Parts: sequence; structure tokens; C-alpha cells
Amino acid sequence: MKQLSHFFIWCNLSLISCVPQEEPPQQTGPEFKAISNVSYGDQERQVYDLYLPANRNENTATLILLHGGGWMEGNKSEMNSFRDFLREQLPQFAVVNMNYRLADHDQSPYPMQMEDISALVGHLQSSREEYQIGERLGFVGVSAGGHLALLWSYTRDEADQVQMVCSIVGPTNLLDEAYMNTQNADLREMLDLFGSDEATLRSASPLFQLQDDAPSTILFYGGQDPLIPNSQGISLKQRLEELQVSHEFHFYPNEGHGWIGLNLLDASLKLKAFIEKSF
Repeated sequence: MKQLSHFFIWCNLSLISCVPQEEPPQQTGPEFKAISNVSYGDQERQVYDLYLPANRNENTATLILLHGGGWMEGNKSEMNSFRDFLREQLPQFAVVNMNYRLADHDQSPYPMQMEDISALVGHLQSSREEYQIGERLGFVGVSAGGHLALLWSYTRDEADQVQMVCSIVGPTNLLDEAYMNTQNADLREMLDLFGSDEATLRSASPLFQLQDDAPSTILFYGGQDPLIPNSQGISLKQRLEELQVSHEFHFYPNEGHGWIGLNLLDASLKLKAFIEKSF
């Protein structure tokens, strides 16, 4: 189980260096600023790292990163490669790398982790003048973090701040038969965190919460993923098509719960282009 939070490999320096670098903007406004472990609540896990771009203003959008780990493990440090990629390739965005409270058999992920994201967004909103940023948001989540990114964007974005959401190998349907009947002990342990009540599992499934006014969505899945059945990504893709929600779906048949090499570079370029298009 301790391996799961480190299983997804995304960016490495050699591939990042292959992506064309943009010229840094001319300095005309505030300087770049980084702040570590900012509290957004009174619990130890309720902290985030913040990276404020140079030349930011009241229209600067923020990208929020959500780590994986099966809802019960993981740390924001595991998203540092994403943080670096976004800061280098999209320097006009503020970046938030957040921790959230971890679930256990006494405390379900849902709605606790939704509440943490709401608290984080509220903290950003109340700090906009201090940080010199705007209201617009984007989410990038991996595995369990992808699930949380989708679910919050589809159900909790009451102010319509979210312009785009990215799920990388994230669960979308906790009622999927491939999940309900899994023989994978680690996966079973994670899914049991949500309990067995069908109404709760439906409420916690992005697939069933998606509406036609959802933000633009980009999905990445691997055909050989031992944790996330192919049906998870494909079902959400089909529902996005039915509701005519702007989206992209990228499927790598020979990849698992993460990938490196040319497919990594391909996915990185697609994610960058999608973020630029969505704002």
C-alpha cells in the first residue's frame, strides 16, 4: 500500500527540457514570490505551497495541484514535478500545491476532502488582494487527486471559478462493477473508505455528478492500469460527449498507472495546450 502514492511518474528534467521554452515576460509588476506551508485550516494537513508569478495582477489565474495516494496516503511534495513543469511552461499562472486531510477507516474521504478544497479556495479568495491574483482557477489531479479535482469542479464550484480540470488516471465511478468486484486487496482497502451506501458512492462519483455546465475537462488514462479500469475514463468521456461539455480524452493503450518516455512528453504537451486554450 505504501507504494501507491509514488507509483505515478510524470515529468522529469530531460523531457521538460524538450518542451519549447517561452521567453520570460518583461518585468513590469510584482516580482515572483514563493510561500511554503500556508495554513488554510487548523489541522496539520491543511497547508499549501504557493508560487506567485512575476507581473501578476487581478486577472492572474491559479492552477491547483492535488496529489494521489488512494485518499489515505500521499503528500504535496509528490506533485513537485508538475509544479516545476507548470511554472516553467506557463509562467503567467499562479500555482498552488496543496495537502488535504488523509482518510482512514474512522474518517471517510467524502465529504472531508471536498471540504478541504473548499476551504483552500475560500482562503485564496480572501487573500486575493494580498496575493494580487484573480478568481479564475484550474485543477490538475493525479489518481485519487484526479477524482477529487473532478468531483470538486463538478459539484462545489458555486462561483463558476473553475475554467478547466485535468484528471490523470483518476477514478470517476465508485459504483463501477470492476471496482465493486475487485480482487485487488489494496484497491479494496481504498474503496472501503467510502463505505457501501449506494447514495454516498453515487454522490462521490464524478460520472454521476457531471452536468452540462461543467468546466472544460481533460482526461489521461492508461490501458494497462492495474488500479483504474479502462471503463472509468471511457464512461466519463462518453458522458462528456452526451452533455456536449468541452473536453479532451487521451488514452495510452500500453501504459499503466503512469508513464515516461515519448508518451509522457506527448501528454505534457497536450496538457499545456489545453490549459492555454481554457483560459
